[in-house]
Amino acid sequence: MQDNATEVTAAGIARLAGVGRAAVSNWRRRHADFPRPVGGTEASPAFALAEVEEWLRKQGKLAEVPLRERVWQQLAGHPAGPVTALVHAGCALLLIRDRPTEWLKLSGLTDARMAELLPAKLAKALTHRFGSQTAVNTQGTTPAPVDADRSSQATVNTDGAPPAAAPGDGPVTAPAGHVALVPPGPAELAASVPLLRGVGELAVELGTRRAFEFLLGRQLDANPRQYTLTPAGPAALMAELAGRPRTVLDPAAGTGALLGAAGSPTAVYAQDAAADLAALTALRLALSTDAEVHARVGDTLRADAFPGLTVDAVLCHPPFNERNWGHNELAYDPRWEYGFPARTESELAWVQHALAHLRDGGTAVLLMPPAAASRRSGRRIRADLLRRGALRAVIALPAGSAPPYNIPLHLWVLRRPAAGAQPSPPELLLVDTAAADGPARGDWQAVRSAVLDAWRPFDRTGTADEQPGLSRCVPVIDLLDDDVDLAPARHLPLAADGGAEQLADVGARLGDTLRLAANLAPPPPATGAPPARWPLTSVGELARAGALVLRTSGSTGPTAASHPRTPAAGVPAAGRPSRTGVPVLTDHDVLAAAAPSGMLPDGEPAEDIVLTEAGDVVVPVLGGGRVARVVDERTAGAALGRNLTLLRPDPAALDPWFLAGFLRGTANNRQASSYASTATRLDARRLQLPRIPLEQQRTYGERFRGLAAFEDALRLAGHLGEQLVRGMYDGLTDGTVPPGG
Repeated sequence: MQDNATEVTAAGIARLAGVGRAAVSNWRRRHADFPRPVGGTEASPAFALAEVEEWLRKQGKLAEVPLRERVWQQLAGHPAGPVTALVHAGCALLLIRDRPTEWLKLSGLTDARMAELLPAKLAKALTHRFGSQTAVNTQGTTPAPVDADRSSQATVNTDGAPPAAAPGDGPVTAPAGHVALVPPGPAELAASVPLLRGVGELAVELGTRRAFEFLLGRQLDANPRQYTLTPAGPAALMAELAGRPRTVLDPAAGTGALLGAAGSPTAVYAQDAAADLAALTALRLALSTDAEVHARVGDTLRADAFPGLTVDAVLCHPPFNERNWGHNELAYDPRWEYGFPARTESELAWVQHALAHLRDGGTAVLLMPPAAASRRSGRRIRADLLRRGALRAVIALPAGSAPPYNIPLHLWVLRRPAAGAQPSPPELLLVDTAAADGPARGDWQAVRSAVLDAWRPFDRTGTADEQPGLSRCVPVIDLLDDDVDLAPARHLPLAADGGAEQLADVGARLGDTLRLAANLAPPPPATGAPPARWPLTSVGELARAGALVLRTSGSTGPTAASHPRTPAAGVPAAGRPSRTGVPVLTDHDVLAAAAPSGMLPDGEPAEDIVLTEAGDVVVPVLGGGRVARVVDERTAGAALGRNLTLLRPDPAALDPWFLAGFLRGTANNRQASSYASTATRLDARRLQLPRIPLEQQRTYGERFRGLAAFEDALRLAGHLGEQLVRGMYDGLTDGTVPPGG
């Protein structure tokens, strides 16, 4: 066995074979010829992937391993780490897309010969896509990443080439900082050749862009604590607020989500202090857009990689609450036009960095913590932003829109004033979608519509009609007090909701719902009856017998899932149909019994989507929540989201309500759940059901259906009760409801 062979954990073996981890433990104990560990720890051993695949194949347990799973296991177990492997894969995908004939020639060579010739081919492909931003690496060495805490003296770019200037811009100096991509050398690629062959097969199946998105998505899912992601909804909204820019900069690019949402610019510029993120962003953008891509590694505030560059738009999700952002070194930096930020105001340093890179009239949209709108240490900078017309809108998003998920983050929309021009109309647009009864309640599309409906007229005319409780244009002079508090909630009183008449209607609905809940309350169970004893079967056994179809959410996109039907043979990936505007049922929707709140990304291929049907049973995978939802006509047709398992019972063998009811049993969930240090994960295949005739199943199913209706009535009554109590408090305190009976 090679020293650099790909390794796989027991969890990976379980995914390869389509079984639970307990089965892998049993195989290790029962089979003397099971491969021996080659690494890892005693608690989490690692095995050679090639040996595992050979053993599974001999045992007949590797008959239908999906190509995607095999490639992911090779990437996850790469001896140089999954990020390095992902960069190698992205470089190969660029070569496959732009020079397919050369890739076909290389793939016919031996591994050793391929590793020898591939670096030069990759260098040509990267140079073709990125211009002179890359350099050939023939020594097999990886450039050292830029230290995020280095001094403010910027390193000269190794290629010495300036980025392309935006049309109409003046000369741009050569960017500082290291380039994001250096092609790997032969020594590095020796361990990656088997992976790259699999990546080539995956590109045939999915296309190059979607193959990279699949692998990147798996890496992000597998390491959620290592990355701060901007979800697709807020990223798209930020891009829409920025308009249709030709040139876009993200100075804290992360994985490139914001630049990827920016429509169709002609040039994109990305910088990140983490070398691996900058490389992944460069590859992601290169594979998903035709724009010029300029990606650099470096600490943005201390060592700006694009000095002198001005762009049409800046999109940024900066790091929050940084203390070591360069306060001591940057006291006389020319970017601080609106005031030198305090040590505790790193976010205001990012705001001014964004403004410094805008052309006159350009727009910046930043995702900000709510404290940045009201901290006293930043009031002077906020005041100057208002006086000079640079800050145009502050938009409060619902809690849970983006990390950190426990607070309602803000969007700041800024516009660079033209030199010597008078400030824009002296009003600031404030939007609050985070109110308790705002559009945020599980419907991101409603949030988006509310924000854009307020912003677009304001952007055109400098003012907009007030929407009580949601949006309002506030004169700047009213905000320039001792605090300069820009939090929307402070300036947007809650809507009256119709006053006493509306509250009377809520009270009447509450009474009707309580009577309904009383009528639906289950009768008391019979006492003294012995517990039933049935022969049991598992969901996994039922799936193998064909009594139900089991599907799990996929990972080609944030909400996509593997379709149960295979695509037609011979249809190229680029020519397959796609679905747009399809709602997505998320795990949060299932837990809250809410309507589908997600939206499928544009262009997601149809064969990668699981569409729910009436009678399906959907079970969340994470959290051990003991929830199972039967899909009704309202939910049917939605795409299955991540972290969900779908069970589609055969009506001739299984009643869906019987299935969902028994899946919710506490003991059933406990025995089917595995526990990690931070989460509980449910293996739906291990959930158990009694073997009873279909007629008896339907009897149980009717009882379970009644319990679900009772549960829905209680949930609605709770919501109406909270609304009535809050409305009464608000009405009594604001004078719209008299204190009399």
